[in-house]
Amino acid sequence: MIDVLLGLQWGDEGKGKIVDFLARKYDIIARFQGGPNAGHTLYVNGNKVVLHTIPSGVFQEGCLNLIGNGVVIDPVTLKAEVQKIEGLCPDLKQRLFVSQRAHLILPTHRALDAASEAAKGAEKIGSTLKGIGPAYMDKTGRNGLRVGDVLSPSFKEKYDKLTQKHLQMLRQYDHIIDWQQWEQPFFDAIEALRTLQIINAEYWLDEQLKAGKKVLAEGAQGSMLDIDFGTYPFVTSSNTIAAGVCNGLGVSPSRVGEVYGITKAYCTRVGGGPFPTELEDETGEALRKAGAEFGATTGRPRRCGWIDLVALRYAVMLSGVTQLIVTKADVMDEFDPVKVATAYRVDGKETREFPYDICDQQIEPVYETFEGWDRPIAECHNAEDLPQKFRDYCKFVEDYLQTRIAYISNGTGRDQLIEIS
Repeated sequence: MIDVLLGLQWGDEGKGKIVDFLARKYDIIARFQGGPNAGHTLYVNGNKVVLHTIPSGVFQEGCLNLIGNGVVIDPVTLKAEVQKIEGLCPDLKQRLFVSQRAHLILPTHRALDAASEAAKGAEKIGSTLKGIGPAYMDKTGRNGLRVGDVLSPSFKEKYDKLTQKHLQMLRQYDHIIDWQQWEQPFFDAIEALRTLQIINAEYWLDEQLKAGKKVLAEGAQGSMLDIDFGTYPFVTSSNTIAAGVCNGLGVSPSRVGEVYGITKAYCTRVGGGPFPTELEDETGEALRKAGAEFGATTGRPRRCGWIDLVALRYAVMLSGVTQLIVTKADVMDEFDPVKVATAYRVDGKETREFPYDICDQQIEPVYETFEGWDRPIAECHNAEDLPQKFRDYCKFVEDYLQTRIAYISNGTGRDQLIEIS
């Protein structure tokens, strides 16, 4: 069976640490969507490591790691990432596999991303400008280059053809991008990519499953950024919910088992787009400071707010989440009271359903208020240590979502994860 781990909010839920922890139970960790805008932060032997493309199981001895066909790969980012962590993982290249069907991000994809975002002016969606959206557009437009193409003698010819198409598109923009500066590093990185294990991943994965291997599918971004079900158009370019596992790895739905859903004990969002529980006041700033809420990939300050159970229940429903994992619970040690959004008031009417369009509607969150806990969660080592007020808060969340909380993360350390029996 393939178990799934994904974020339930707008990304940055702490997936990297949780995958690193769970990886010891699995033989294979597989990324199934997204691009190098993902930033999964792990702390390994006191070192902070941010992974952008490589799955988070890479630091578990013996664990194999697959970059699936649903991922779009920037060869330059991947090369730098491999070089950075090879010192910590000497056998990295023996345990890392890349699907030949994964699409490539070209220098001109990055140029198109930057030019398009600049042209939007005040309506920017908050793109990370890494070329991910244009790469997925070429994928669905049947123009893209794939990892398997780098092994073809005609790769340069295919590259030139696609680049010329992009240059024609760039002429419609006033914004000039010096994309040529990225071209030589791109081709140097293509040479490095050719040294990795490029495989027919869907057959490889099928063989591993038939051999009884345990697989964990690792998502990037968050459920509320899903291209179909997120806060469109302020979304990413792929399916971030559990359904994305099937077409992002080439496996059937019948093989999906447990679905781990990760949520912070509060909410954050990077970039533009609607955020119903956002706190643009001293409390929001305090959350940002206490949670060190700055993007692992971009460094951008994250917008912060109270936990949104309306959006969370929607995400749990979409992916059939079987186990919840609450991260950064220790951040809430500093807050009293603690608030939880349990409904939205839209046009004077109260609802617990997530609206089709929250971009153009005035949404007022309806909150339930809890007293802060009397002692720090950060100091707890097991479930019995957790303050009763925090347990009451967790029970309320479980009842609302009708899904049990399996783990509580109470710090950045690998050992700071409390299992709830």
